[in-house]
Amino acid sequence: MNGGRRAIRNVAPKRGARRKALKKLLLAALLLGIIVALAGSSLIYYIILKELPSIAALKDYRPSIATRVYADNNELIDEFFLEDRKIIKITDVPKIVIYAFVAAEDARFFQHGGLDLQSMSRAFFKNLEAGRIVQGGSTITQQVAKSLYLSPERSYIRKIREALLAFKIDRYLTKDEILNLYLNHIYLGHGTYGIEAAAEGYFGKSARYLNLSEAALLAALPKAPTSYSPFLHLDKARQRQAYVLQRMFEDKYITRQDMEQAIAAPIHLKSFRPKDKIAPYFVENVRRYILEKYGGEALYKEGLEVYTTLNIKMQKAARDAVERGLQELEAREGSPPGEAQGALLAMESTTGAVRAMVGGRNFSRSEFNRATQSRRQPGSAFKPFIYTAAFDKGMTPATVIMDAPIVFEDRSTNTVWKPQNFDQKFTGPTTLHKALVNSRNIITIKILQTIGVDYATAYAGNMGIASPLNKNLSLALGTSGVTLQELVRGYGVLANGGKKVNPFFIRKIVDRTGHVFEESQVVSEQVIDPRIAFMTTHVMQDVVESGTGRAVKSLGRPVAGKTGTTDEMRDAWFMGFTPSLVAGVWVGFDQERTLGKQEVGGRAAAPIWLYFMESALAGTPVEVFPVPEGIVFMKIDPSTGLPVKPSTKGAIFECFLDGNTPNDAPPPDEREKTDGMPAYEMDTRF
Repeated sequence: MNGGRRAIRNVAPKRGARRKALKKLLLAALLLGIIVALAGSSLIYYIILKELPSIAALKDYRPSIATRVYADNNELIDEFFLEDRKIIKITDVPKIVIYAFVAAEDARFFQHGGLDLQSMSRAFFKNLEAGRIVQGGSTITQQVAKSLYLSPERSYIRKIREALLAFKIDRYLTKDEILNLYLNHIYLGHGTYGIEAAAEGYFGKSARYLNLSEAALLAALPKAPTSYSPFLHLDKARQRQAYVLQRMFEDKYITRQDMEQAIAAPIHLKSFRPKDKIAPYFVENVRRYILEKYGGEALYKEGLEVYTTLNIKMQKAARDAVERGLQELEAREGSPPGEAQGALLAMESTTGAVRAMVGGRNFSRSEFNRATQSRRQPGSAFKPFIYTAAFDKGMTPATVIMDAPIVFEDRSTNTVWKPQNFDQKFTGPTTLHKALVNSRNIITIKILQTIGVDYATAYAGNMGIASPLNKNLSLALGTSGVTLQELVRGYGVLANGGKKVNPFFIRKIVDRTGHVFEESQVVSEQVIDPRIAFMTTHVMQDVVESGTGRAVKSLGRPVAGKTGTTDEMRDAWFMGFTPSLVAGVWVGFDQERTLGKQEVGGRAAAPIWLYFMESALAGTPVEVFPVPEGIVFMKIDPSTGLPVKPSTKGAIFECFLDGNTPNDAPPPDEREKTDGMPAYEMDTRF
């Protein structure tokens, strides 16, 4: 008995020890499990949950939107973008378009809560079988989550994040709001983002007007935009379109008859070729301005609406006129087609609104804008600035100066300058009127010497010539490089009664919310006496009637103008204006070589100006230059500049400032000498 009790006593402590050890083991396992669970949850949090972005911004969806550029009639002429996207409200999208995308991409979209477990499980087993991710099973909501927030990598971690985000999005947004994001953000091939840009890109219409066949074709694209592109693979696109229509029928969105008719319907695709830009140099000028002032983010992503001054009718006329004139030049000279270049700029004289711009012959070959960026010698096209300054100094169109040889010696370099007239002839005593009409070089040099180079350069600068000008007498011959835009601005002062306005291209810029970034206000400044401006304009009308600008006389309305030609016919110009429109033309080679022996401004450039104006002004009222108060007319002898009887044969009407007519002038023996060098020896620099 005692032996048995001892045995029992010995076993009991061992069992108790085992229980304690088991409890400790279980406790340790529990603690380990808790630790593992905590570690796992921390891992999940740090790897998956912590990096999930906030979805609050979805309520204020601001995708990258193209900037759109409009002409003066609000017609779209160009766009700037990194992603070609145009926003359309979901309420403006036809139901048939929505149903096409839902049927093709997410049949249970309206039933599930952001995740379609059936599709996910099917995709899981497919991927398991393949040993890699070959199928996504993503809902439209998941596609929104992925495209807006996640990288395109294929991994299970990313898929978990995508699912969690989709779950959150479905609770944060309505189904229509999710569709709005999806249909505006999705990539649909050929650089188009969203159904509005795609509808315009493929069919040339807004998504508002898509029919069933077109809607199904677009809904076929998200799976593989390039593979199912109707431009590249029409047969495959048709097959995918038929699949979408079949799914729509099975989901009871359309009838069988609807499906069959849509499958049989012809597809009318927009031309795949890029549309020719109507005003590439003008638009590039606009682009550079916005980029410099507001930056690339605003230019390419903020969906700006840019309303410009461009007149489409005038722009087409300008483009056609430049090409026609250059082709005629090349035919005359036997030049290969395309080596000559041309530029044209037209500006509304009273406001400065640029109505047309051609900066070169082919923008795709050269983006260099010869209307605004190129400084070339203007030749005689600069002379109106000299004559206007002279009139402001007290000279008149009837003032007589001797057209005779002159010689200038520069003792510092031991060189001699013997300027010549273009025809290398001299006409003797000549009125300023005749001198400007016939573009006499010698008389212009003498005028400049009389009024002073500094005065003349300051005067030209006041009228709008911003380029640095040579401070010597060669300035009279237009030897300082200027831009076509500067000349147009300067001539605009004459057309606008002495008021200067700056050329501008943009009327208004509005952002996607309707906020006005900027709006142009016309600012004019009276820089010269309106009577002085009229005197020059009056003489320049005769340039067209009987002088070097006769080539444009056939326009048949009052026009003032001036030709310009540089040495060896390297540059040809014609600058001209009506009371409301001022335009300038330049013709030349970028390499500054000769255009041809007889290719002067009146032959190479003036016809281009005429072609443009004939079309630009067609159907508009004929305007005359208004005569300002303080101008008087008097009949004079055009040879002597002296007053004559009204019945005198050959007499012409000349305009003068009231109080500064030949009747008011001093006797001839008190006038400035004009018959030789002595009167001009005060300045021999060149």
